[in-house]
Amino acid sequence: MNHVQLGKTGPSVSTLGLGCMGMSGMYGPSDRRTSIATIHAALDAGINLIDTGDFYGMGHNEMLIGEALKGVARDKVILSVKTGALRDRDGGFNGIDNRPAALKNFIAYSLQRLGVDHIDIYRPARLDPNVPIEETVGAIADMIKAGYVRRVGLSEVGASTIRRAAAVHPIADLQIEYSLISRGIEDSILPTCRELGIGITAYGVLSRGLISGHWQKGQGSAKGDFRGQSPRFMGENVDRNLALVEALRKIADTKGLSVAQIAIAWVAAQGSDIVPLIGARKVERLEEALGSQDVHLSLADLAAIEAAVPRGAAAGGRYPEAMLAHMDSEK
Repeated sequence: MNHVQLGKTGPSVSTLGLGCMGMSGMYGPSDRRTSIATIHAALDAGINLIDTGDFYGMGHNEMLIGEALKGVARDKVILSVKTGALRDRDGGFNGIDNRPAALKNFIAYSLQRLGVDHIDIYRPARLDPNVPIEETVGAIADMIKAGYVRRVGLSEVGASTIRRAAAVHPIADLQIEYSLISRGIEDSILPTCRELGIGITAYGVLSRGLISGHWQKGQGSAKGDFRGQSPRFMGENVDRNLALVEALRKIADTKGLSVAQIAIAWVAAQGSDIVPLIGARKVERLEEALGSQDVHLSLADLAAIEAAVPRGAAAGGRYPEAMLAHMDSEK
């Protein structure tokens, strides 16, 4: 496993990270033993970047990771934690709270659930429209001084907000969706991050499984699987999107790769400052993703992929319209 520095001020991280959201119900039922085995397999493979959110499973994900990391040397793991999202007992979302007092409360719970004395990268999951980003970043900077946090991260914010945040404190990375069929960051967000020396941790590199090569129409209907409400997985949209997958599969077949491997490799090929986060829930899916590390895409390969899956070809938005309307990165 190779490692890169995450942005100009971030830690050294593996060139693949493990995103653990799907281990806590967001994609339907999950199995504790299988999840822990996957985390252990990732660590054994050299992955050191583990990403979570304090609201994944209302704390379940952090407790799961805390259990998996028992006995693991603290300096062997880079923990990235998102915070600020409010949820109700039924799993619904009730907005964002990024007030300094709230963040200092949230981190106390995260440290307890994870069983650690500090978090390596702490980030607001979304921009709070009622709290200036300067106040939010300033609060995390205070946590750094107190020893509870090592670095500040951001998530799903636009270029203007990135600049305002970076003026308060160095930003290690921006976590944002980026894949063959979600390329909006290329317009202004990615150039801004590169100008400021901010790394990218890319989630959704397989578009929540849609372009993994394993998705079949009709999946995602399990209780608690939010993909059932995602425009790209609904109606005629899913048929059009799966046609793109089949076009990509033809290219993957010529290189002896799986669709998932070539899709992950494409993201990685967009720059060494971009680290794909793999949302594997099972060891076999993790092992498949690890195979992308050995893939070299030539200029001809990249051109063929672009022709098969042109920018803007996906049908449906990456989130429901009501959610996109509140996302700073979409403005």
